[in-house]
Amino acid sequence: MATLSFQADEVSFTDEPSKYDPIPEGLYKAVIIDSEMKPTKAGTGNYLELKFEVIDNQYAGKWIRSRLNLDNPNPKAVEIAQRDLSSICRAVGKSAIGDSEELHHKPMTIKVAIQPANGDYAASNEIKAYSPADALQAVATPAAAPSPAPAATPEPAPAAAGKKPWE
Repeated sequence: MATLSFQADEVSFTDEPSKYDPIPEGLYKAVIIDSEMKPTKAGTGNYLELKFEVIDNQYAGKWIRSRLNLDNPNPKAVEIAQRDLSSICRAVGKSAIGDSEELHHKPMTIKVAIQPANGDYAASNEIKAYSPADALQAVATPAAAPSPAPAATPEPAPAAAGKKPWE
């Protein structure tokens, strides 16, 4: 038990949408802003949870989580997770990684779908595909010829406090 002196009426409450409210299906430019390995609910494996933040258009600032079952007794789940992680790495120009933080703050295009409400769970977004950030532009102008793969570039210096690397 905890003794509190709290007045709920003194705190303003807004009916502001959550950063996790679903956005319409489509292609969005996004970056991974957080990643963490977590145990599965059954305790039989682990998944990599990635938090994506949309960085353009009216949905900038919205978050979408993706969970990759990299350690799971179901080999099909592991295969799907490895395929998705490979797509993410390729989308940001990485052929190999040693830590999920190497994927943070690197723009890419994500294909977002809506997962309908189910039981106690509200509708949410699900990421169906990952591609390079310029894929959004290529979709917008389908007549454009495909561009060659970008050359490797050195890692940018850390951004000043409060400023995001893509700004």
